[in-house]
Amino acid sequence: MNFEAKYIWESLPLLQQGLKLTLIISLSGLLGGFIIGLLAGACRALGGKISKTVSLLFVEVIRGTPIMVQVMFIYFALPMLLPLRIDPVTAAIVTIIINSGAYIAEITRGAILSVNKGFREAGLAMGLSQRNTLRYIIMPLALRRMIPALGNQWIISIKDTSLFIVIGVAELTRQGQEIIAGNFRALEVWSAVALIYLFVTLCLSFLLKRVEKRMHIL
Repeated sequence: MNFEAKYIWESLPLLQQGLKLTLIISLSGLLGGFIIGLLAGACRALGGKISKTVSLLFVEVIRGTPIMVQVMFIYFALPMLLPLRIDPVTAAIVTIIINSGAYIAEITRGAILSVNKGFREAGLAMGLSQRNTLRYIIMPLALRRMIPALGNQWIISIKDTSLFIVIGVAELTRQGQEIIAGNFRALEVWSAVALIYLFVTLCLSFLLKRVEKRMHIL
């Protein structure tokens, strides 16, 4: 089979639609996961015994199961337990939120623990409560150190969206599969899909490096 670039150009409109959905799912999931991860990570680093146990259980369960199993549980199994119907895109976003939240929790925990204990002691000595010390002193310092890892997590989430093909989400990989079902040009279409993923991740990596340099993050 000869490689014919025209099939790539013909596929671009549908692939662009898939890419748009891929970015929406990954970004929405990362934002939601960031909130969950901050809470769980802070609990693991500075919480009491119960909060530490709950957050640890959450992290270990999510990190110990494949994301494909998680999305299939949410999409197929959860509706059997609860009287609701979850559409594929919602299931994909919820899965990314939960999955990235577990990893961001560990990123948060590591960033908090990396802040010198002297800052916490200084905040308490100034009369701040432990909550306000965490909020106004420790977290701003920790967030700066989290930026590179959060950028990497977004890249991972973008690639993880390809696994949602199993529940029929029309993201980039699914669109490529649909196009191939119509024109049987697997070489050209999968090459285009791979290049789009590569282009997006390279752009994000470049942007991340610029942010790190601008904020003087080592």
